[in-house]
Amino acid sequence: MNRILLIVEDETDMQELMKRYIKKAGVDVEIYSAYDGKEGVELYRKLLKEGKRPDLVTMDLKLPELDGVEATKKIKEIDKDAVVYGFTAFFDTDWAKRLMRAGATKIIPRYVGFDGFVRELQTFFKK
Repeated sequence: MNRILLIVEDETDMQELMKRYIKKAGVDVEIYSAYDGKEGVELYRKLLKEGKRPDLVTMDLKLPELDGVEATKKIKEIDKDAVVYGFTAFFDTDWAKRLMRAGATKIIPRYVGFDGFVRELQTFFKK
């Protein structure tokens, strides 16, 4: 069974780098991506209906249309067992606290870099 990762990140370059590092590290995962919170929620819903429930969602905080906090709340309303990791530069802010209250499992600070991000994914997908 293939693992599924949904990346919700509005910066195209950041999203491409995330995908490149994941593939380079050999993380065996099917990647879907959305460029804003609203699209992320809609894509999560669509994947669920297709029987492709994302194993993990990585969520930026500051997103157009619907911020990461609200998008996380909506995803958790759709699927209470959804696993959401925040990946953000706003690690020590009220934003991060709000994301955790919205139902995120973990916050990965961007200062860990892409190697740290990939290590977190490798740990998660080895479960």
